[in-house]
Amino acid sequence: MFKGSFKSFLRKAFPFSIRDTIVTILIIMGCTLVCSLFRNIPAVVNTYASMLFLLAVFLVSLFTKGYLFGTLASLTSVFIVNFFFTYPYLRFNFLLQGYPLTIFCSLVVSIVTSTLVTKIKKGNELRMLAEKEKTRSNLLRAVSHDLRTPLTTILGSTGAIIDNHDVIDDNQKLRLLSEIKEESEWLIRMVENLLTVTRIEDGSEASLAKTPEAAEEIIFESVRKFKKRFPDFKVNVKVPQELVMVPMDAMLIQQVMVNLLENVVLHAKGATVANVILSQSSEGAVFEVSDNGCGIDDDILNRIFDIYRDSKSEVGSDSKKNMGIGLPVCKTIIKAHNGRMHAFNNPGGGAMFRFILPMHTD
Repeated sequence: MFKGSFKSFLRKAFPFSIRDTIVTILIIMGCTLVCSLFRNIPAVVNTYASMLFLLAVFLVSLFTKGYLFGTLASLTSVFIVNFFFTYPYLRFNFLLQGYPLTIFCSLVVSIVTSTLVTKIKKGNELRMLAEKEKTRSNLLRAVSHDLRTPLTTILGSTGAIIDNHDVIDDNQKLRLLSEIKEESEWLIRMVENLLTVTRIEDGSEASLAKTPEAAEEIIFESVRKFKKRFPDFKVNVKVPQELVMVPMDAMLIQQVMVNLLENVVLHAKGATVANVILSQSSEGAVFEVSDNGCGIDDDILNRIFDIYRDSKSEVGSDSKKNMGIGLPVCKTIIKAHNGRMHAFNNPGGGAMFRFILPMHTD
């Protein structure tokens, strides 16, 4: 058991990595090259060579994992300084005064730096894990909250049909079945949002199949899908005359647009029209979805993209369900596209959601 623990400790303390090997070689070679440029000026080389290689040891320890490469860099640096940049040149001289102290100081620098960097990295990893766990917990709370209402409605409507099938008339049955259909559609969108969050969190931007798409076509297709569910709600669309090509995952951006349009109907109290505008700026393609409703309260506006909000505080939200994870999912999608998303209140009334997508790939 002790032997296994010791081997595990050695693997963690002295991990081997091709990347770290390359980083170490490049830093040591760079420092050697700089000192070589001043080799013909002995006073400069003798004064600064040791300091430069001490800096090299620090950088290696900073940008590599564990203690292996920092220790190797410190020993290599001492030998390089002794052989190339200390008189007599191109010969080792281990009898120099203070030479053991130089080796000791270099090793101490590498060990201390590696220790501090390792602790910082572990602290960051623990902090990221804590934030991720908090997000998952909040997501679970949001999902539990948003699933409860439609499931209760479905259960109540189906129970009413089963228990009173010989009493209720066809119109009542149709009304109850319509409610079941509406809540089932809501549940499907919730599942789609959850799958989107999982997909992006697992692979982030790397999981996105981004291809150049005409932003105008994405907007019109999103409006068409929205109109299937809300055929009577008015939507104004304004796009530029020139074609706007944007690298994107088309299905995900459509999901964002449909979510924003549905929020106008479901949560913008008093809204009678949605306005969709596409434009270009120095930052990229600008998508805007606005309405003429009641707007968003300031306290909600500051946290509207949070994964969980108290639905009781959401003035103007739908009485049956709040915005749930729709808006956080939208922002997650835009962020995975290296874009930005914000919510505003229009000076003339109503709310606006704006997101910007880069028009080029990095």
